[in-house]
Amino acid sequence: AIALGQWKYHKALSLLAFQSFGVVYGDLSTSPLYVFKSALSGLDKYSDEATVFGLLSLIFWTLTLIPLLKYVIIVLGADDNGEGGTFALYSLLCRHAKMSLLPNQQAADEELSTYYQPGVDRTAMSSPFKRFLEKHKKLRTCLLLFVLFGACMVIGDGVLTPTISVLAALSGLQDRGTGGLGNGWVVLIACVVLVGLFALQHRGTHRVAFVFAPIVVLWLLSIGVIGLYNIIHWNPRVCLALSPHYIVKFFKITGRDGWISLGGVLLAVTGTEAMFADLGHFTAASIRLAFVGVIYPCLVLQYMGQAAFLSKNMSDVHDSFYLSIPRTVFWPMFVLASLAAIVGSQSIISATFSIVKQCLSLGCFPRVKVVHTSRWIYGQIYIPEINWILMVLCLAVTVGFRDINIIGNAYGLACITVMFVTTWLMALVIIFVWKKNILLALSFLVFFGSIEGAYLSASFIKVPQGGWTPIALAFVFMFIMYVWHYGTRRKYLFDLQNKVSMKWILTLGPSLGIVRVPGIGLIYTELVTGVPAIFSHFVTNLPAFHQILVFVCVKSVPVPYVPVDERYLIGRIGPRQYRMYRCIVRYGYKDVQKDDENFENHLVMSIAKFIQMEAEEAASSGSYESSNEGRMAVIHTTDATGTGLIMRDSNEGTSLTRSSKSETLQSLQSIYEQESGGLSRRRVRFQVAEEEQINPQVRDELSDLLEAKEAGVAYIIGHSYVKARKNSNFLKSFAIDYAYSFLRKNCRGPSVTLHIPHISLIEVGMIYYV
Repeated sequence: AIALGQWKYHKALSLLAFQSFGVVYGDLSTSPLYVFKSALSGLDKYSDEATVFGLLSLIFWTLTLIPLLKYVIIVLGADDNGEGGTFALYSLLCRHAKMSLLPNQQAADEELSTYYQPGVDRTAMSSPFKRFLEKHKKLRTCLLLFVLFGACMVIGDGVLTPTISVLAALSGLQDRGTGGLGNGWVVLIACVVLVGLFALQHRGTHRVAFVFAPIVVLWLLSIGVIGLYNIIHWNPRVCLALSPHYIVKFFKITGRDGWISLGGVLLAVTGTEAMFADLGHFTAASIRLAFVGVIYPCLVLQYMGQAAFLSKNMSDVHDSFYLSIPRTVFWPMFVLASLAAIVGSQSIISATFSIVKQCLSLGCFPRVKVVHTSRWIYGQIYIPEINWILMVLCLAVTVGFRDINIIGNAYGLACITVMFVTTWLMALVIIFVWKKNILLALSFLVFFGSIEGAYLSASFIKVPQGGWTPIALAFVFMFIMYVWHYGTRRKYLFDLQNKVSMKWILTLGPSLGIVRVPGIGLIYTELVTGVPAIFSHFVTNLPAFHQILVFVCVKSVPVPYVPVDERYLIGRIGPRQYRMYRCIVRYGYKDVQKDDENFENHLVMSIAKFIQMEAEEAASSGSYESSNEGRMAVIHTTDATGTGLIMRDSNEGTSLTRSSKSETLQSLQSIYEQESGGLSRRRVRFQVAEEEQINPQVRDELSDLLEAKEAGVAYIIGHSYVKARKNSNFLKSFAIDYAYSFLRKNCRGPSVTLHIPHISLIEVGMIYYV
């Protein structure tokens, strides 16, 4: 039995490792197309074997120290409930050291099953360094900006990876005798391929993902075999270059020029961050197995083979990869290279969608439409606005630069910056999450930080030769993110400071001093406590409201996923007879808010279950009238037990209450549903279970809830106009009145991101002076 279990485990591990080739390693595996060309572009004066061997030694040790030692052995262990990437590290720090700047956090969030990792000591470690970081808000803001800068560089990768991969793969069309195409034609074909790649994104990667892994595996095995052939055929002495002695010799010969060439050597490890970023789709063991078993040996053989070829053919440096391939297998390898480049591009585009979604969850990105593209693979998303922005930027870079060396300078800078950000965050994780000695964290930081710092400094030298591109892109996206975060936070603080007092509500009485009409009113707010100002603004201008009021807060929690059974927090506002409730819907930074047609049903069932739970507790205390104001309870939505309700399809049985909707409104709704989806929503009807022994007052409250549900649900959201106060300084006025206002007008409305049906939407205009 043990042997069978081990066999199944190894089989599953091997399958995951095989699948990871197509998603994780497409980018890293296509690096041999352009590394030597970029690295040798500034070393024309040093055309000898020692230079090539020195470069090979640099490439080998860079591959060994950064992807193998840093990522495979150390960083892959710092997952956040199986998720990886910059935001996973930041999320871990937010939970273990209170560094979060998310506004509406609650103590109840710490009770989530995904909040702490299994086996991790929950007792908070207290140290002077931790207290210092938690005390100073500016330091926490700097940490967020640092993480966002890394995220912006990932978006820069999303622009540069497809460009350099496709151009490098198609460059083979230029190098076959007199029949080679000119550079202009290659650029044109690359543009057509890129347009096709982005145009197909809305289909979702899962439709073609099953062919990705075989393409990359075939590509890796092919370049490994060709590399071995070139070592034997051209120069077997190249094996000596694995000695670090050749690195010292290389820098003695080339000096400053050799240091600048590090920007080209760096391209050998581009795509390494994907090993950690895409961890959520696989396991650390499967990614390690794939890298150590196939990726690392095949890439080392290929670089050794190219070096052996170049040591005897220095004049062919302009396209060493294709010229080192035996003529008999050129066209099959050209096709494989093109397909592998597309696979590598696809993985970074998907990663860019994911990083934008995570920024959105942190309140650091304007609202965009997030589409879930796979019914089977959770987390496969598509963002139309980002897709087309990436396509335009890719085409601009391709047509504007037309040169792989210049694009390589930009690409290398973007990749090493992301790695550098990961190193600093990882050092903090070692201290606060792993609770290791601060000296161990400093050792990690100094060792890998110095290596990456050397590459970063070499990349910065090339800023005038294309390296400015990712910096410019990062600053544009950083400006957008920070302005959005600043404006959203100021708006939240205004809401917090202008809450409606409970004393005012209690003086109005159960009717709230207005006409209570049939139906459920869902008032969307960012507040997790208190009543928002939008409510008093609404009832002041229109003195009527629904008989059931639910204040809904949809918020993000610094965990990757919130289990469905822990998503809903339900509470009561005011005394029972007011029929006012609060519902907090929690999502993780990797959760996708889908158009959940059952939201209204889940909400009714959750409130009914809360009413029952509260009544049971009150019965044990001996007083039904005592209401625990402010208490919130986690309500499981996957089962209907304990609600006192029966849920039926609408075509079963008879109606409990007659709907108050007019025939005109009902016909309008049916027309709207036909036009907006084609798929009819499942209609259900609730009724109070007759056979259950239910307290009469609880039965009345449940009956009121069901009557309101039958009458219809209205969604009320604020249509806010945010303006800076008159005494604000110029920077604040510009940020709020112009930049933030422009972003709000040109992004998706909250009703789209919250998937609110337009037929039931009520918007309340309100001016915020922040």
